[in-house]
Amino acid sequence: MEKRNILETIRKYFNVLPDKEDEQKVIAQISSGVSFKGANLWVLIFAIFIASLGLNVNSTAVIIGAMLISPLMGPIIGMGLAVGINDLDLLKRSAKNYGVATLISVLTATLYFLISPLSEVQSELLARTSPTLYDVLIAFCGGAAGIIALCTGGKGNVIPGVAIATALMPPLCTAGFGLATGHWLYFLGAFYLFFINTVFIAMATYGGVRLLQFRQREFSSSDSAAKARRIMIALVVVTMIPAIFMTVNIVRRSMFEHNVNRFIKTELQQRGTHIITNSVDKDSLILRVVAVGKEITEDHRLKAKNKMESYGLKEYELRIIQGEQSDSLMLLNSELTAMTTDREVDRQHLMKLSAEVSSLNSQLDEYTRYESLSKEIRGEMSVLFPQVSSLSLSRVADAGDTAAVKHYVVAIIETAHHKKLSEADTHKLREWLQTRVKGDSLVLVSSVH
Repeated sequence: MEKRNILETIRKYFNVLPDKEDEQKVIAQISSGVSFKGANLWVLIFAIFIASLGLNVNSTAVIIGAMLISPLMGPIIGMGLAVGINDLDLLKRSAKNYGVATLISVLTATLYFLISPLSEVQSELLARTSPTLYDVLIAFCGGAAGIIALCTGGKGNVIPGVAIATALMPPLCTAGFGLATGHWLYFLGAFYLFFINTVFIAMATYGGVRLLQFRQREFSSSDSAAKARRIMIALVVVTMIPAIFMTVNIVRRSMFEHNVNRFIKTELQQRGTHIITNSVDKDSLILRVVAVGKEITEDHRLKAKNKMESYGLKEYELRIIQGEQSDSLMLLNSELTAMTTDREVDRQHLMKLSAEVSSLNSQLDEYTRYESLSKEIRGEMSVLFPQVSSLSLSRVADAGDTAAVKHYVVAIIETAHHKKLSEADTHKLREWLQTRVKGDSLVLVSSVH
């Protein structure tokens, strides 16, 4: 009796049926959000542009804003509701609008990234390219919260929260980035994440509708109902399989890294020795450890090597870098750490230095190009002005009495005493040189030898 009372108390707290709104009202509300035309379509396009901008500039706040105004949840919840109440017409309409919305979203994002001058792959974008089983759980829980809120009138902040948690917009924008830049793995990973969100939000909606005991329409035959259930189960299983594999790989990687850290802490740490870093080369099966301070002896290394099997590291070779080798590596590491302490500041500083180097190179070219130019035009000049035996060009700067610096090209020519240029020939030579040096003010200096 006491056990029954406990179960009744629990059921009373968790029972959502008393909060259920009128079924027809809920169905009409969800059905109205399925369609993508007119204002709904324009809101979707602008939301895609906002999300793409957020991914492009790595702004989480902008991405969240795009997710809040996106109407993509409509047809997905519509598909889940349609399966839950056996409404084939609503399912067809929802699936059609879902396809249209997906296609327009990907094309809009692709267009944005084709014209965007920013092509760097940011962390917010990369986060949408490797879906896992955790994304399945997020989509399912988010969808469940969404449908319960819609059916009970207790929306509040639930629907915006679901939109943020399930993140439908960023994967579509990342898929557009993959198409625009030719990164097909980004496209496939992001689109798979979007598909995961779609299937499990719809599945959660279906479960919520059944939990809230919505009246089901009768199929024309029992075979049709069984076929619909089989298709839904197959879709869920096929969607989950790749996510399970990805999650298993992530868990394995985490366990491997944990074993490596545990091995180093337990077997290599000693008083007076500090392990500053470690790295694993899985291709050549080498575990490298960099240590400073008191040296790890060869006997200590061999003992640690013999215990690697118990940490799942049997195949790996242990290499310890210490002494002068570690000093050099530590110096390099500290320099790299200093360079990457503030990535944004470093990037701006690097851009500034690059601009300064480019400017200096341009100025250097201006001063050095006349040396090669004088050699280039000497042959021409010997034909036009055979009296001139040598030519030298150089660029000079004259600050004078004003703040502005004036630049001149000085042309120094030599002629033999008996072949001295006349005033007319000197004028022609100056004009010809002025044309050949392309616009700089020219000063002609003539000497006789």
